[in-house]
Amino acid sequence: MVGMELRQDNSLDLELALGFAKIARLLSTEVDEDSVYKRVVDMALDAVDGVDHAGIFVVEAGKVRGKAISDEFVAEIDSIQLESGEGPCLDAMLDPNVTYCCASDLSIAIEWPVFGPRACGAGLRSVLSLRLFANRPVALNLYGRLPAAFGAVDRSKALILASHAGTALQVVEARATELKRSQDLQEGLAMRSVIGQAQGILMERERITAEQAFDVLRRASQDLNLKLRDVAQRLVDTGESPLLGAVTSTG
Repeated sequence: MVGMELRQDNSLDLELALGFAKIARLLSTEVDEDSVYKRVVDMALDAVDGVDHAGIFVVEAGKVRGKAISDEFVAEIDSIQLESGEGPCLDAMLDPNVTYCCASDLSIAIEWPVFGPRACGAGLRSVLSLRLFANRPVALNLYGRLPAAFGAVDRSKALILASHAGTALQVVEARATELKRSQDLQEGLAMRSVIGQAQGILMERERITAEQAFDVLRRASQDLNLKLRDVAQRLVDTGESPLLGAVTSTG
């Protein structure tokens, strides 16, 4: 009997390990934050028992916003939290010392005197909210219509999912930063190239130095209220010299 129980426990552990390995693999394929949010919400509904609804809270432009909701019930509950300025989801997301916040029964909870009764009246009894380990405040919010919907195993599963989700968000953010850096570098090289071409045209045509040619472009940029690159590109494309009077004033 004991041996059978151990085999059952090992089988469960293996099933959980394989399940979360799959989650990590799937999350690693997402290319942007919104895709990660949607994937995490879908996975929460599948992986964590007791979850009837799920959503994501994020901070954008200094405001808390709901993201990737599973259904309109989540939007209703999120609105109650945001209007009241209180709730387990806000606590989990905004307090850096909180890993997760669990409300077992909102009908008797005293921590949220406004949110609790209103959410309970809407049909919500249990909440499990987990701060994702991301570089900015993000929370995964799990909602159950029954009291005590999230036991110890459910909380453990949710914490593992949150950890994977946070890692995925960090990877996506790093990719976006690297892509932006690469794009900025390419734009910078392109700008230097077109400015150099424009300088060469002016130097040859007006018999001026590179410094004088750059000053012509710079003054044209200021007087025409155009970017320096746009002034240079216009000269390269059309051959029309911008504000050649600036040449004589350069000394």
